[in-house]
Amino acid sequence: MEVLLNHPCAVVLVCALLFRVAHRLLQNLPVPKVVRGEEFRAWKWKNLSVSLVHSLLTGAWALSCVLIYPETVHNLHSYFVPVSYLLICVSTGYFVQDAGDIILTGHARGSWEFLVHHTLVIWCFGYALFTKLYVSGAVVALFVEVNSVTLHLRLMLKLAEQMSSPAFQVNKMLNLFTYVFFRLSAQGYLTWYIVYNYSWLDHASFFLAAMVLMNGMILVYFYRLLRADFCPRPKRTGTQNGTHKPAPMTQKFLTD
Repeated sequence: MEVLLNHPCAVVLVCALLFRVAHRLLQNLPVPKVVRGEEFRAWKWKNLSVSLVHSLLTGAWALSCVLIYPETVHNLHSYFVPVSYLLICVSTGYFVQDAGDIILTGHARGSWEFLVHHTLVIWCFGYALFTKLYVSGAVVALFVEVNSVTLHLRLMLKLAEQMSSPAFQVNKMLNLFTYVFFRLSAQGYLTWYIVYNYSWLDHASFFLAAMVLMNGMILVYFYRLLRADFCPRPKRTGTQNGTHKPAPMTQKFLTD
C-alpha cells in the first residue's frame, strides 16, 4: 500500500509494461484473413485487441468499486480506497502504452484524435494519482470503458468485413445502449458535479475545461455513430471481373 501511494509513477510504468506484454501475447491469437492481408488493418486489429482487454478489465473494476464502496459516487473529490487507486494506476499505464504504440509505429497523424484523448486522460489521472484528489472521479470516468467494449468489438467486426453479420447487428444495439447509459451518463454526471461544486473544488477551471472538450468529442462521435449504424449512406464498391473488391482501408484510426 505504501509503495502504491508513494510511487505511483513506478506503478504506472509497470502497468504500461504489462499491457505491452499483453500486446505481444495477443499477437499469437488467430486473426481474420482479410485483416492479415493489409499492414494498417493488421496493426489496428492488434491495437484494438489490447484496448478490448483494458476495457473489459477496467470497466468491470470501476463498476465493482462503486458497488462495494458507494461513497465513490458521492465524493468524487477526496474519497478513495486502495483498490480504486490501483485501478487508476492500471488504466493510466494502459493509456501511456497505447499512446506510445501509436506514436512509435508511425500512426500519430491518422490517430491524432486518440492522442488528444489519451493526453487529457493521462494528465487528469496523473493529477489524481499524485495529489490523491479526484481518484473517485477517475473511477466514475472509467464507466465509459463498459461502452468501449462494444465500441472496440464494433471496430474489429468492421475490420473483419462482418458488418452484415448477426454479431454486428446485436453489438450495434448493445453499443447504443452502453453509449447512452455508461458514456454519456458518466460524462454528464462528472460535468454536473464539477459545475455544482465549482466554488470549492481544487483546480475546478482546468477540469471543467477538460470535461467540456471531452464532452464535445463524445457528442461528435455519438452523432457519427448514429449516422453510420442507423442512417448509413449508400456506398459504391468497386468490382473487377465481376467480383467484389473490399473497400480500401484508410490510414485514419477513428472512422465511422
